[in-house]
Amino acid sequence: MISPQNYTGENPKWNSGIPYFDSFYCIWDAFRVQHPLLTIVDPKAQVQMVNSLLDIYKHEGWLPDCHMSLCNGWTQGGSNADVVLVDAYVKNLTGIDWELALKAIIQDAEVEPLEWSFHGRGGVQSWRNLDYIPYLDFDPLGFGTNSRSISRTLEYSYNDFCLATLAQGLGHTSVYEKYVERSTNWRNLWKAGQTSAIRGRDTGFTGFFQPKYQNGTWGYQDPIDCSALASFCSLTSNPSETFEASVWQYQFIVPHSQSSLISLMGGEQQFVSRLDFFHTSGLADISNEPVFSTVYLYHYAGRPGLSTKRLHTYIPASFNATNGGLPGNDDSGSMGAFVTFGMLGLFPISGQDVYLISAPFFAAINITSPVTGKTAQIKTVGFDAAYNNIFIQNVMVNGKPWTKSWIGHALFTEGWTMEVVLGNKESSWGTKIEDRPPSWDQTTDVARIM
Repeated sequence: MISPQNYTGENPKWNSGIPYFDSFYCIWDAFRVQHPLLTIVDPKAQVQMVNSLLDIYKHEGWLPDCHMSLCNGWTQGGSNADVVLVDAYVKNLTGIDWELALKAIIQDAEVEPLEWSFHGRGGVQSWRNLDYIPYLDFDPLGFGTNSRSISRTLEYSYNDFCLATLAQGLGHTSVYEKYVERSTNWRNLWKAGQTSAIRGRDTGFTGFFQPKYQNGTWGYQDPIDCSALASFCSLTSNPSETFEASVWQYQFIVPHSQSSLISLMGGEQQFVSRLDFFHTSGLADISNEPVFSTVYLYHYAGRPGLSTKRLHTYIPASFNATNGGLPGNDDSGSMGAFVTFGMLGLFPISGQDVYLISAPFFAAINITSPVTGKTAQIKTVGFDAAYNNIFIQNVMVNGKPWTKSWIGHALFTEGWTMEVVLGNKESSWGTKIEDRPPSWDQTTDVARIM
């Protein structure tokens, strides 16, 4: 709740007559959970922040990625202000010029700034012509830190999916079709035969993302590099093909198409086994934002109970009231927002109107929308303070059975009541294919249920 900061009246460069926010430092940290949390508890401020992003675009020419005290910081991955804007759109925030937002996001996707270390995207020509960001990319249009080819490919893919989402909502069908197709580019760096070993011992899993040269041949990055089991990868001192996390961690970061990813990994059981290995082998770093969603991805394989079980391995083990009770730093509120959502029993998929449902940490929670004045109620039946009952048995929403393992933002704006019945064993709730979270499928060109 400290950053971004309201600097209205403190901007010497321009005055648009609207609230001015700064210290988006950095959106790569904040777009996943912090901005979605602000959308729930302070949507008025979130609207002002979105409008400030668009105001910066109008005056500086680009949506910022890491902007603090009127200055740009390093772009860490994709153009993730795109995700913040689209998350606000799908959750029906008002008072925002959505056509302007679409224009700004399309510029990120199509126009490369001369120095793309600060905003926008690099390698736009390769992105168009090769459908991936190459290892050691030759970029005649601009310059920047020429690394992170894997993580940028993954993030650009999701950025384009978010662009497509906004275009579709605004009725721009041809724009939607173009960018939803480009959102599949992540598949082009999947190397089906790639293996991974830890200290010479094979992990037993085959198929990982790998860097690829411009000529289509494969490069190599050890899948455990940049993890806690290897050396840390910073943007400047140790640039690698993934940013601040390993291939093992980034392999799960395809928020729009988990069903396709599960298929590439060999099916649901293999996917669950990978998640389990990732979280129990020392490869997962809960202090790093890309790991947040991996705690909950069991939902997409029909095992939502395992998401709650995994969450309880991190809260309170890594998040507690001791001197060491915050892993790393809070990254502008990211860690705190992750814990808040975990305790609410929800996790947002930013850029989509999707909250994954897990077991709340409280017997009852009320959240009143500052916009509508309506109060969402989350109640647990079978709650116990020892947290032995962490598996959802069934859910009722407004007195009716709710079989889906996810719910939309209307829970908050319309003041729904969600009752969660807990028990000490996994149940069949949320396991059916039709009850799993939405996942876009290229073969049907729709965001279908897995």
